[in-house]
Amino acid sequence: MKNFSGKILFLDRSDINTDEIIPAKYLTELTKAALKPYCLEDLSIPGFDPKKDIAGKSVIITRANFGCGSSREHAPWVLECNDINLVIAENFARIFRQNMFNCGLMAVQMDAAVIDDMFKTFAGSDATCTTDMEKFTFTISNGKTEKVYPFTVGAFDLELVKAGGWVDYADKKY
Repeated sequence: MKNFSGKILFLDRSDINTDEIIPAKYLTELTKAALKPYCLEDLSIPGFDPKKDIAGKSVIITRANFGCGSSREHAPWVLECNDINLVIAENFARIFRQNMFNCGLMAVQMDAAVIDDMFKTFAGSDATCTTDMEKFTFTISNGKTEKVYPFTVGAFDLELVKAGGWVDYADKKY
């Protein structure tokens, strides 16, 4: 199972689409690893620089409708190549969300008020998220403040995550 803990990249914007996650011009790359340097390359958020801000981050916290736009597995792949295995958002585009779980990654939906609290409390600081898969909680800390947030994941999606994704799940089950 992948690691779902680490430093947080806060993306304070809704409707981040798959073209912003990985621009379509890179979809002809032959390996997942070749996508790595282009992660969030076209994302426009004031003060965000993908070349500087992504390195060392393992968790994204963002707003509503993350992964909207064209359905493509490349969007979760580029996150995975950059060691980002967890995205926490108000909600997700349906196909993007399922592609995350199919890749053994987690896309966790939380209420807007909870996401607001995460941003107000931790954005702009060196915050870290620790995921407890047994208690279904995220602990977010920045050295000054620590908060615990409960989350839910569907039973089948959890099986995909534990297996490492759909292919590994199918290999074990069928």
